[in-house]
Formats: sequence, C-alpha cells, structure tokens
Amino acid sequence: MHDDLAFHYVCTRDEARNLIKDAERFWVSNCGCREGRDDCKQSRMDLCLFFKPDMGGTGSGFKEVNRKFAEGILKVAEEKLLVTRPFRDEDDKSQTQGSCFCCSDCCGYFHNPEEKCDKGRFIEKTDEEECTHCGACADVCHFKARTMKDDHRETDRERCYGCGLCVDVCPTGCIEMIER
Repeated sequence: MHDDLAFHYVCTRDEARNLIKDAERFWVSNCGCREGRDDCKQSRMDLCLFFKPDMGGTGSGFKEVNRKFAEGILKVAEEKLLVTRPFRDEDDKSQTQGSCFCCSDCCGYFHNPEEKCDKGRFIEKTDEEECTHCGACADVCHFKARTMKDDHRETDRERCYGCGLCVDVCPTGCIEMIER
C-alpha cells in the first residue's frame, strides 16, 4: 500500500511543528549532506531530527535531545528558509521517523535530481491581483515552481512541492497554502 512512497516528502513548517508536538522523544545528528560538502553557507550542521533512535543519524554526533532543542531546530529552519523534508520509516512508510531541514547549498536532493521526494499535501495559491511581482518568492523556491521572467513572476504549480517558503517571504501576503 505504501511501497510507492519515497523515503522523503515535503511538508510545511506547521506540519513539522505538529510532528514535533506529537513525538515523545528526539534525537539529532549532524546533516550528512552538510558534512559531506563541508562548506554549507546556509545553516548549522546539527539539524537532522529523529523521533526514533533506529537509524542512528545521517552524519556524526548522534545524540538524544529535549523538546526545546527540537523546537529550536524548527526556528533555525524558519530563520534560514530551509525546506522541511520529513523521512519515512523504511519498514513502515506510513510512519514518519524524523525530518531533514534542507537548503540548496548542500542538500543531496537539490544536487541530485534523480533522488525521489514526494510532494506535500499542500500547494501554493496566489492572489494574482495582490501580487506585486517583487520576486521574493522566486528567490526562495528551491523547486523552481516560482520564477521571474521580464520582471513578471511566473508559477508552475506542477513543480510546487508545498514547502511554504514562498508564503514566509511574500511582502504582500498574497500567497497561501491550500490542500493539493
């Protein structure tokens, strides 16, 4: 039933907040992508969050942390405009085991287009009359769903993964996330 699901999927920060709220315990490791590239300019290393200790981390420094630390990771993701990419339990893909917080600077997914990642349950909806075509949303869209062409914003909703970064940076508030 869940065999066709990718290991990773995208979600909004509100959805990630709920994953953290529902978890009882937390572990963190350094991000394997950031360690592998050794020059991530977008955020700190210790951002791979786990809800179960089974995997043992993606990078070095695997350790148990408290809820406040886990919530702090979400704050960093918001400040640094990182894409929230939870990952599924390999044995039971209906369960989420943790979350990566990714950037285009070093994330393996953004550097390897063959890596599969499922779209989230939300998609952008833009009030075209309120949009000023400032380009802020295009600057943060890692999925290239929002681009600028001749000082005009274009949106390819098929490319929208539902991360919600565009909502976070829109100065007019003309973007919202709706169910896909």
